[in-house]
Amino acid sequence: MDSSVTLTALHALANGLLVAIAPDNLLYAFLGCLLGTAVGVLPGVGPAVTLALLLPLTAKLEPTGAMIMFAGVYYGAMYGGSTTAILLNTPGESGSIVTSLEGNRMARAGRAGPALATAAIGSFVAGLLATAIVALLAPWVVEIALLFGPAEYFALLALAFVTVTVTLGKDRLKGAGALIAGIATGLVGIDGQTGQPRLAMGIPELFDGIEVTLIAMGLFAIGETLYAAVHEDEEESILQTGRVRMTAEDWRRSWPAWLRGTAIGFPFGCIPAGGVEIPTFLSYAVEKRLSKNPEAFGHGAIEGVAGPEAANNAGVTAALVPMLALGLPVSATAAMMLAGFQQYGLQPGPLLFVTQPELVWGLIASLLVGNIVLLALNLPLVGLWVRLLAIPKRWLYAGIVVFAMLGTYGMRQSAFDLWLLLGAGLIGYGMRRSGWPLAPAVIGLILGPLAEGQLRRALAISQGQWSGLTASTISASLLGLALLIALWPILSEWFRPRQTAL
Repeated sequence: MDSSVTLTALHALANGLLVAIAPDNLLYAFLGCLLGTAVGVLPGVGPAVTLALLLPLTAKLEPTGAMIMFAGVYYGAMYGGSTTAILLNTPGESGSIVTSLEGNRMARAGRAGPALATAAIGSFVAGLLATAIVALLAPWVVEIALLFGPAEYFALLALAFVTVTVTLGKDRLKGAGALIAGIATGLVGIDGQTGQPRLAMGIPELFDGIEVTLIAMGLFAIGETLYAAVHEDEEESILQTGRVRMTAEDWRRSWPAWLRGTAIGFPFGCIPAGGVEIPTFLSYAVEKRLSKNPEAFGHGAIEGVAGPEAANNAGVTAALVPMLALGLPVSATAAMMLAGFQQYGLQPGPLLFVTQPELVWGLIASLLVGNIVLLALNLPLVGLWVRLLAIPKRWLYAGIVVFAMLGTYGMRQSAFDLWLLLGAGLIGYGMRRSGWPLAPAVIGLILGPLAEGQLRRALAISQGQWSGLTASTISASLLGLALLIALWPILSEWFRPRQTAL
């Protein structure tokens, strides 16, 4: 890397830090982080909705302060989403779905404190590292992102589908079935190209599609509640409180996962290929693959919390790169931040770094300040959150149901959505009882429409020729890797007898 570019970036970041620590901007950062944490804890609200509500309220604010507060809401929501994912198996944000897989198991084993702590510290470490990378490598990262066209995005999503199916769940056929069901659910609604309803069964309420958060809450929260009501002792508290602080062994197993999660999450945050869901699942897959005790996964492996949470926060931070440098939002929340820029007559892009350096670098530097604020907010609250576990579970599960119903109704004020929530809960209960993994269904719901859109664009570019999907080295390599992962169980079984014979 050119040393002059590095020095210029460091100088600009230092000036931005002076902007970020101004008293007014510090207050905006604190308010944004606090609101974002609360939003992350509340399923169904989400940072995008919150920013939409804040846009008219902040129209009279100074642009730098408003954007710093928006950024605080954005990545603060990722911190808060892990709390309910760990304690209640109710992901507040889609990026926290993977966290619930091991985090809730840890909580049930009396290790909610270490799970919350490794999530908070991992997010802090990833946020600091990702912010430094944003400041130093933004121009180069943008160039790499520009190499991805529709075919490359589709190949990347295909790799994510295969990885999810192979990694999550002991039965790959059930995992694939859950994934396909999720993809089909994600395609419900009006076709964006033809304008015709599909898979909606003539129900007008389904024409707008099905909310991902609604299905996630139904499968995880309501399904968990129904399972507990039928199969568990109602007199006991839902979880054991146990120890709050991380042990030396927890630290030893967490810090490599934090670094790996950051390395996985940052590149994915820079490209519009599914937000933070792909890197969190890939991080989980990597940690399971590299673990010396892979059998611990599914029973509360702390690496399965540390890695995905770091990937989640790194991806959120990295999303600022294409938004600021290209004006390209890679998520719904980034799109609302883009609307915030336009509200002030500003258009993100390369010229923004020249015309509004104070705003751009103040916003980037505020990520450093915000991560410190979020760590200060979250770590002291670990003990408070863990005390929730002593509540008798008949009360706690009743609260979860009310909480989920309020969040669901608040999204679209639709009574029909409440029936969908109940239906998803019954399906979640049935899946858990019969051993079907829940996560692939949710991932299919999130990434299915994205994959379909990219596939259609790629075929349009190649004039309907399927060979266009492998025309570039990147797409061909990604599809080849996906095929290898899909066939690996068969290939390994085929090679094993030959090795034994030799």
